[in-house]
Amino acid sequence: MTVEQPVGLPGTAELSAFLAMLHASGFAGEVALHVTDVGGRVLCSHQPDEVFPAASTIKVPLLVQALQEAQAGRLDLTGRVTLGAADRVPGSGVLHDLLPGLNLAWQDVLTLMIVVSDNTATNLVIGRLGVDAVNAWLAAQGLSGTRLVGKLQLPPEQQNEAQRRGERNRTTARDQAALLGALVRGELLDPAHTRLALDILERQQLRDLIGRRVPADEAGEPLYRLGSKSGELRGVHHDVGILHTPRPLVVACLSRGGTDPREHPENRDVLRLADALWPVLKALGEPPRRPGRDARTR
Repeated sequence: MTVEQPVGLPGTAELSAFLAMLHASGFAGEVALHVTDVGGRVLCSHQPDEVFPAASTIKVPLLVQALQEAQAGRLDLTGRVTLGAADRVPGSGVLHDLLPGLNLAWQDVLTLMIVVSDNTATNLVIGRLGVDAVNAWLAAQGLSGTRLVGKLQLPPEQQNEAQRRGERNRTTARDQAALLGALVRGELLDPAHTRLALDILERQQLRDLIGRRVPADEAGEPLYRLGSKSGELRGVHHDVGILHTPRPLVVACLSRGGTDPREHPENRDVLRLADALWPVLKALGEPPRRPGRDARTR
């Protein structure tokens, strides 16, 4: 793997070390990494515009768009939707294990979509927003590398034509970081809905990549807050989020071509990615030195 970031740009040394560590660990896949500060300044970048299967990172734009609908008064977050037997799909989440007829508030549906990456909840959101409307929204946000093809985990007879052709929901590291950066800066939602979105992301329970090596205190609590969304398919492992290191970071790490097929917290490819990623985040998360400060002033 080669460093695409020109020598001299911020994060070049960290990126070189990240790719070298992945190579030395035996990671055989392809990776994209895009890290910015919360103002949007690029700190480290490798293949940011390479298109990857989105996996569950597609749920981040769905969350933001749904909350925009709520903010505009077109979606009542306390309103109810009834879970039907045909709504339940396999994969991550809990709703597929529950009896049909469950009456859910839309805010709870959004929470399940992110916190436990519930695919059934996600499909309820997609059904409410509409595939075409989601893609129009993505285009309006300038997220040109991200596209929703259709609902998740549908049986073949329910798939649309694009899904039957083998198309998948897709995204890029740059798009994910741009979306999260705009969210945390308050550019997409009013303060109340921004707080709700960030709170939901911070309660995500699947923290196998960005959050895995974050140091913890004596009680086991992470030293830095993290709001994130992971994504996983066979050989595909993603994590995107906002990490509140001393200099807060917006991080998007996407990968494919992993050789460990297990959907398991100890997946070898995820461990290799997490081990290589944390030193980058630790270094970039240090506050920048003030001009004129050097070793003699410390």
